[in-house]
Amino acid sequence: MISDLRRQSTGTSPRSSRRTALDRAGRPAPAGAQGRARARYGHGVPIQPGLRAEVQAAVGSADTALALGSGDVEVLGTPRVLALVEAATVAAVASELDPASTTVGSRVELDHLAPSAVGATVRAEAVLAEVSGRRLRFEVTLTGDGRVVARGTVTRIVVDRGRFGPVARQASTEERG
Repeated sequence: MISDLRRQSTGTSPRSSRRTALDRAGRPAPAGAQGRARARYGHGVPIQPGLRAEVQAAVGSADTALALGSGDVEVLGTPRVLALVEAATVAAVASELDPASTTVGSRVELDHLAPSAVGATVRAEAVLAEVSGRRLRFEVTLTGDGRVVARGTVTRIVVDRGRFGPVARQASTEERG
């Protein structure tokens, strides 16, 4: 269970800039949307590297490799490690995104280096390392008991919620035939 979310920003934040955000028609965007990143296909997002967040969790029996079907031992399972680091990536940029935008995962490279027993507390940290258009690359680390449990990179893409949902549903319908 995720018990703690903390977000810190380092470097320049788009919220502090004096630029006026424009909507798709070139008009000034509503006050609440100014300074937030909106996914525009073919365009980048005004998010700066350095954003970070942490997610802390206590390892429970439902988080084990045995319970998740990814192994037969009662230690923190890799699928739960991935879910924790992804939750940290989402938290790192959530307040910088326009409400009409979200991020979706597109690539993960994760090394699960050490076990964590049931009852251990682990902390996932994500740092936004690179922004390339709508592509956000995070460096992620999971630590517990003073050691690195896992590390890697997670790439997420900023998408428009209104466009992404229907496209995903259509693709799913087409796959089913």
